[in-house]
Amino acid sequence: MARTRVGFVSAGIEIAAHLYTPDTSTAEGGPHPALVVGHPGTGVKEQTSGTYARLMAERGFVTLAFDAAYQGESGGLPRGLEDPAQRVEDFKAAVSYLTTLDEVDADHIGLLGVCASGGYSLAATGGDHRVRAVATVCTAEPARQFRYGADGSQDPAVFQALLDAAAQARTAAARGEDPGVLTMFPETAEQAGALGGEHGVEGWEYYCGARGYHERSAKFLAWESVDRMASSDVFRAVPLIGPRPILQIIGERAVTAWMAVEAHQAATGPKELHRIPGASHVDLYDRREYIDPAVDKLADYFTAHLTK
Repeated sequence: MARTRVGFVSAGIEIAAHLYTPDTSTAEGGPHPALVVGHPGTGVKEQTSGTYARLMAERGFVTLAFDAAYQGESGGLPRGLEDPAQRVEDFKAAVSYLTTLDEVDADHIGLLGVCASGGYSLAATGGDHRVRAVATVCTAEPARQFRYGADGSQDPAVFQALLDAAAQARTAAARGEDPGVLTMFPETAEQAGALGGEHGVEGWEYYCGARGYHERSAKFLAWESVDRMASSDVFRAVPLIGPRPILQIIGERAVTAWMAVEAHQAATGPKELHRIPGASHVDLYDRREYIDPAVDKLADYFTAHLTK
């Protein structure tokens, strides 16, 4: 398996990516079926999306893990912007890039989204008929998570307060002042636990601790991300996927599972909600005892739908 640094353009923004190609010694000669792999919110391609891209390349797929616009090594200002429409466009632009490669079978391309990219990959599939199949791991829909919390029980006043702060930040920027950023994590794991329980602790350990830290994972959002998400609902596109298949893999203990269930209920075609026993949401980012059975399931699924 080889990894190559590549790039492409998404709505005028330069996107940085890693292309993973199977070893010719372990896979049949190309062109190969291909996957676009998207990362969680505030993540980068060197973290969990890169792990899944590498493991799926070892199973014979050409895979492309990319940094979303405004994040990681990709271009775009302001840094840390979470723009749902742009995130969906990034997936479509990545598909376009894959269709230009000789080693890729352009008629057999799928999407794989982890966490936030799970929601975005479903929306991209709904609007792009070049995508033959889509799968997600620990599906999250960022707008829902901001409005309702990771477990769906957040007091509505929390999001209203965030909208107040976002409005103030826009006014500050208009006046030439520093609008600041929305910091996504507190200073310590203990503080994260007080705010978000086990899910909060695990997120802090992955993004801020030795477990998964990467210097280009910003761990903040530009304030205007908040009001852009206020009117976003990427699950609206799920029924448009129609007869194409959907696989969602979630941890048995994931507090975020309600979002995958909602997307599953909206799907009108072949669909499967597959639970990994014992796994939490963040376990599926980096714990190989949970990732390996997820990859087994993904490999069987994409082999069935992208190699015929």
